Parts: sequence; structure tokens; C-alpha cells
Amino acid sequence: MFQSARLRLTLWYLAIIMLISIVFSTTIYSIVSRQIEGFIRLHNERIERFRVFRKPEPPFINTDELLNQKKKLLFSLIVTNFGILIVAGLAGYFLSGRTLKPIKLMVDEQNQFITNSSHELRTPIANLRAEMEGSLLEKHLTDKRTREIIKSNLEEVKHLENLINNLLRIAQIHNSDVGKYEANISILEIIKTAQKKINSLAKQKNIKINTKVNDQIIKGDKISLVELFVIILDNAIKYSPRNTTVTITSENTKNAVKILVSDQGIGLSKKDLPHIFERFYRADKSRSQVEGYGLGLSIAKKIVEIHNGSIFATNNKDGGLTFSIRLPVNLV
Repeated sequence: MFQSARLRLTLWYLAIIMLISIVFSTTIYSIVSRQIEGFIRLHNERIERFRVFRKPEPPFINTDELLNQKKKLLFSLIVTNFGILIVAGLAGYFLSGRTLKPIKLMVDEQNQFITNSSHELRTPIANLRAEMEGSLLEKHLTDKRTREIIKSNLEEVKHLENLINNLLRIAQIHNSDVGKYEANISILEIIKTAQKKINSLAKQKNIKINTKVNDQIIKGDKISLVELFVIILDNAIKYSPRNTTVTITSENTKNAVKILVSDQGIGLSKKDLPHIFERFYRADKSRSQVEGYGLGLSIAKKIVEIHNGSIFATNNKDGGLTFSIRLPVNLV
């Protein structure tokens, strides 16, 4: 599909360029031809007057040479247009590829997203169906067994709900525009709010969160930025062993603030690290044991991007992972 679209776009480029070239060539040839023919006609009139009045004597002009130059001009224009046809065809093919490449990447990403979403949705639905069909085959269902089935089904429904909410959130963030964010926000307030939301999860694993952040004012959407740090802290806690520490620090510069979130978890392999922000990407088995769909960090990255910032992850020397989030400050 991409190749056929590229060829069609190339033909459109070529048609437009050749139309312009032919119009210009025809105009030039027409103007020069009229000038040559007018000059020859004027010269013939001078010769006729000389034959009648014997004065003034006209200068010698080789009209055959003028007509020959007219033919050469036509040939040159044809050759030039043929050259333009070849060059424009090659350039058009190259430019059409560059034009369509972002569209192709977007379509490929959407197709991959649909495929992954379908797969993730199919799993809990299949589990629900299998469990309900299995329960129908049981001749004598006790109240205890019925409650177990209902509880299991509710867990699968919860998984479905979380997945659908994440998918809707991705679509919502994808259509967001940073230009509408006009509020001045304290980065320290955002982190404290996110920390409050994640405290219960940290307490379950007896994980301490150390915050050493210098306050800075940025321009953005408070709800989205709180969600960003909730995702990062949730990820750090989930992949950290019990009785460890998650550290949040900051580095302020003239134009930006960089927030570092470090954990003492299992880290990531070099193979997995470049893909950590991709949708539905799950790392090696040690990390895949933790429940999730691989959507949180892709949402986090999108939130950072719509705030004109950047985010990346690196492994710590002593183990664990550090997320570096850079956000531009409000200079107004």
C-alpha cells in the first residue's frame, strides 16, 4: 500500500512539474518564434523598399540561419524538458518517500497498537469465558465455589476496565495540545501530590520514598503531571524488593528542571532499555512477573512530550533504575 501510494504521489509531483515546464517552454518558444518571424518579415520589407527606391541599403542578414536557430531552440527545449522529466521523476520519488514516511510510521504504529490491544483484550475475555463455561459443567456448585468463580470473574473484569481506561487515556493524551496549558505549577507540589497517591503501595512493601527536590515553577497541566510522577513512582515501587528506598532528587538549570527518580530494583537489560517506553512492551521474565499491560510508561512519555520535555531511563551501577525527566521552566 505504501509503495503504490508513493508511486501515485510521484506521478502527481511529476505531472505538476512537467505541466509548469511545458507551459514555460511553450511560452518561451512562442515569444522567440514571433520575434524571429517579425524580424525576418521586417527584413523582407526593407529588401522590397530597396528594390523600389534603391535606398537605404539593408544590412545583410542570413534568414536561413535565424530559422535554423529557431529549430535549435525547439530541440534544446525538448531536450531540457526530457531532462527535467528524469530529474523530477527521481526527485519526486525521493520526496514522496520522505513525505509519506511519517504517515507510514503512524499507520504502522496504529496497526501494531490495534493488534496488541486486541491480544490484551482477548486474554481476560477468554479467561472469563473458560471459567464460566467450566462452571456450567459442574453439576453441584457450592456457595463457596460460586463465590470463588464470581471473585475470579470480577478480577478479570477489573483487568479489562484498567486496560480500557489506559487505552482511552492514551488516545486522550495523544490529542492533547501543550499550548492550552497556561497554569503556573510548583514542581515540588506535584511530586508531593503524586507521593501521597502512591504511599499506600509503598507501605505494603515497606519501601521508603526520600524526596530531595528544590522547588521550581513550570507551566503545564497539573493533573497530567501528577499522573506522570504517579506512573514513575508506581513503576519504581513495583519493581523494587521489600525494605528498599526510592529516591527523588532534582537538578535546576536556567531553562529547565530535571527530576531523577531512582529505585533499588532489578534494573533492565541493555536489550530492553531502549524499548521501555513502547506501548505494550514487557521486559524480561523477571519484570514480566509483575502485573501490568506495558502502557504506563508510554503514557508517561507522552505527558512529558506534550510539555516539551524529555524522559529516559538508565541502569544504576549498584542496581536498580533511574528515570530522568526534564521539563522546561516558566521563564515569564
